[in-house]
Order: sequence, then C-alpha cells, then structure tokens
Amino acid sequence: MDAYPQYISRFLPVCQPLPEIGVWLFAILFAWSIIWKGAALWRAARNNQMYWFVALILVNTVGILEILYIYVFAKKRPETGASGSIIK
Repeated sequence: MDAYPQYISRFLPVCQPLPEIGVWLFAILFAWSIIWKGAALWRAARNNQMYWFVALILVNTVGILEILYIYVFAKKRPETGASGSIIK
C-alpha cells in the first residue's frame, strides 16, 4: 500500500525537489532579474514615469522588459556638471 492516497501520489513527481542545476539556474535568474528590475524601477521613478513604474513592478520578464525600458524607452536625462549646470 502506498504511503499517500492515490490522488496525492499522482502529483508527487511534479513536487520533487529541483535537481542541483535547477537550483543554481533559479538563483542566477533571480539575481539577474532583481538587478535589472531595481535599475529600471529607479530610472522610471527618477523620470516620473508612473505608468512604466507600475508596468515594471507587475510584469516579470526575467529582465527583458527592464533592459528594453532602460536602453530604448527611458527618457534621457541631461548630464550636469559639478556646479549643477547642464552640460551641452
């Protein structure tokens, strides 16, 4: 006799722990995503882009949307010198 009822033991293969490579892959993807999400959220907040900020928080694309936002869609801020004046 099984240790679990039939309706539970049917789903146990799905619930098995991840193999060693899966844990490392998950950890790397998690770190990658958090770094890019933090940078994109910071940029959206500094640019006062509320809709982008909300979209970046709600949508998880493992860094793809965040990278696109930073390099394609974000407003470019003018560079300032040491005295705070805008450099042209």
